[in-house]
Amino acid sequence: MSHGPRSGLAAVSSALLAMSRHLEVRDVLKTIVASARELLDAEYAALGVPDDHGGFAQFVVAGISDAQWKAIGPLPRQHGILAAMLHEAAPVRLADVRKDPRFEGWPTAHPELSDFLGLPIRDGDEVIGALFLANKRRHPKGHRPAPGRTGGCGFTEEDEELLAILAQHAAIALTNARLYERSRELTIAEERSRLAHELHDAVSQKLFSLRLTAQAAARLVDRDPARAKCELQQVAALAAEAADELRAAVVELRPAALDEDGLLATLRTQIQVLDRAHTARVTFASTGFRALPAAQEEALLRVAQEALHNALRHSGAAHVDVTVNRRGYGAVLRVTDDGGGFDPRSVHRAGRHLGLVSMRDRASGVGGTLTVESAPGKGTTIEMEVPGG
Repeated sequence: MSHGPRSGLAAVSSALLAMSRHLEVRDVLKTIVASARELLDAEYAALGVPDDHGGFAQFVVAGISDAQWKAIGPLPRQHGILAAMLHEAAPVRLADVRKDPRFEGWPTAHPELSDFLGLPIRDGDEVIGALFLANKRRHPKGHRPAPGRTGGCGFTEEDEELLAILAQHAAIALTNARLYERSRELTIAEERSRLAHELHDAVSQKLFSLRLTAQAAARLVDRDPARAKCELQQVAALAAEAADELRAAVVELRPAALDEDGLLATLRTQIQVLDRAHTARVTFASTGFRALPAAQEEALLRVAQEALHNALRHSGAAHVDVTVNRRGYGAVLRVTDDGGGFDPRSVHRAGRHLGLVSMRDRASGVGGTLTVESAPGKGTTIEMEVPGG
């Protein structure tokens, strides 16, 4: 990010275009905050999305390091200046936020803020967020007076107008991102429902026939071994058909989201859902990935899902990290957890329990390889590499 101010239509256009490039809510929030900070040349920027319990569901900052943010502590509550922006739904521009009667202090590790500009983000009559900036930088000399300086607010009326334009478009971008995430969650739910129907309709009848045939064979074993043998052959045939139907429903069913959005967007959405649904922290990152043939992307997705299931259901992990990165002309998937792990020497025993056999089959089926690194108490890493198309 540049350290000089940007002004005019080009700067506003650049900020709005940056917001439109993302669909996930967290990415949109980060982009809004970064754009506002750069556009108005502020030292700090933040955006809070309120929850229904007097706090913030999400709170994103710019200008503060991860270590500083961790030291500050829990997310802020809706009080003081933040409450004013959320409940009064009016802009706030102050020469020194600490001298405002609504100021209620901040944690020890919090940076010193003086001049302050805040605006609500509104979707119609609903306030869906609060966007604020602090500590306007001074130019052209590049030296900003100390936080205790006297004088007017460094943020001007023009700054307020620019931020108002940004807030209007931020409302649109944030609303669209929420709708996108909800639609993706509905897609996942619909996919599960469709799979359940597929399994019921395609497999249950075969299994019912298999059970009746096996019962008939059991009754014929003593008095008519030849007929019992025929019935057992029918049992084997029905079992094979049931397996084929199951494979068609589970393996060959390509998720709609994968067709529409590609591997990265599909994985990111599913991982965000898992992160919200489980106590473990689940993260996703990708570098340099290029789209692969459909069969390879589906195999990567299925292995990621299986590995995530193992980590979240069986390992007791507190953190699960998923990465998909480019490697040569292909790609490599890594799912790493800090859970209980297991002894790789017992892989034949653990393999079927953890789905490792099916994961290896998926990898080899698209010309790839699967490796497993684990040890008791040391967590597990599943890595799948596939060649380029």
